[in-house]
Amino acid sequence: MDKIKINFTLNGAPVTAETYPNKRVVDLLREDCECTSVKEGCGEGECGACTILVNDIPVTSCLMLAGQIEGDSILTLEGLAKDGELDKLQAAFLEAGAVQCGYCTPGMILSAKALLLRNPHPTREEIRRALSGNLCRCTGYTKIFRAVDMAAGN
Repeated sequence: MDKIKINFTLNGAPVTAETYPNKRVVDLLREDCECTSVKEGCGEGECGACTILVNDIPVTSCLMLAGQIEGDSILTLEGLAKDGELDKLQAAFLEAGAVQCGYCTPGMILSAKALLLRNPHPTREEIRRALSGNLCRCTGYTKIFRAVDMAAGN
């Protein structure tokens, strides 16, 4: 199989990658772009550990092929902090104690980021719905929901 060349923006920087058309985005980001915050939990789009933002929309990257991100803007947890300052969601997750093992955290934060981009002051129910595609096996979600509330200024 021949490789393809794709162009996209990753965490604000332009990227040109040469890859196989059947390579999943989760593998492209982890192996070729060193974005190790993108985790593979299930490989079936069910757990949310591999969630990234594609044009500000949360997407499970284990279900996307590399060629599908041509021309898109991709955000991973690596691109969230600016100039050494944590994003308000990252800071809120720390302050609320919303991190235990940390495996689900990048996907949770990015799903919450997408929510806050389109709705800066969501209700608790809107937060629950926005994070419903992200599974956490450790926390019980209470502190995660509180962290998103804090970041939203609720």
